[in-house]
Amino acid sequence: FKEKKIPYVVAYNKCDLTGPRNYDDGLSVSASEGLFIHELKERIGSLVNTGDTKMRIVGDLLNPYDLVVLVIPIDKAAPKGRLILPQQQVIRDILEACAISVAVRETELKETLERLCQVFGQVSKDVPEEILLTSFSILLARYKGFLEDAVKGVAAIGDLKDGDKILISEGCTHHRQCDDIGTVKLPRWLLQYTGKELLMETSSGREFPEDLSAYKLIIHCGGCMLNEREMEFRRKCASDAGVPFTNYGIAIAYMKGILKRSLKALPHLEELLH
Repeated sequence: FKEKKIPYVVAYNKCDLTGPRNYDDGLSVSASEGLFIHELKERIGSLVNTGDTKMRIVGDLLNPYDLVVLVIPIDKAAPKGRLILPQQQVIRDILEACAISVAVRETELKETLERLCQVFGQVSKDVPEEILLTSFSILLARYKGFLEDAVKGVAAIGDLKDGDKILISEGCTHHRQCDDIGTVKLPRWLLQYTGKELLMETSSGREFPEDLSAYKLIIHCGGCMLNEREMEFRRKCASDAGVPFTNYGIAIAYMKGILKRSLKALPHLEELLH
């Protein structure tokens, strides 16, 4: 628990028989008599950080009235009638920064930029170099606190060999579509990019392998349905096992050759690519 930074409290039961004692890591209780149960609940509650996080997804990179164009693909894997959580969170953060958000599909991006008179494959080609370009996944990795590790870890794609095993992990359990990114698109792009015979395994939801030693790389989703602690736990498990850890968007940007450009909005990370 301490190594993975998981808060905990030990409940020493049967104090009705032994008498209450003082413990550094917990407290005495009696489940049968209900003794000190309220105090236990209070101690558990005190472990939860309820303060507002100082982390921002994108708002700290913006000034009031900045214009942000969000490119949101509407493909077979997109949920019907709504945006996914990271897209909602980014829009909200832009609004809180008093900036302006415009959402378009990639097919309307070029004309949208022309109409606004403003100075990831296809998107990168359409966006002029002087406009900063990044992705939802990069922003989410930054927000969850593992962007630096993810940028370092993605380089492992270039070192993969025949027979290497890759874990592609998702935090949610959505219904798989015919062109699902985790089970279809990413494996296809990895095989095309590396030219190697790779072994792909997937996990979803709360499922995450306890033994990671067999994997040469872990590619995780953005983690929008997992809290920061769970993402930190998974990243730490990979680190302890010596396995590079990255996420979907960073892996895609790396394979599409636009990762360096995608990090220009966060210049202190560019040096990690050299």
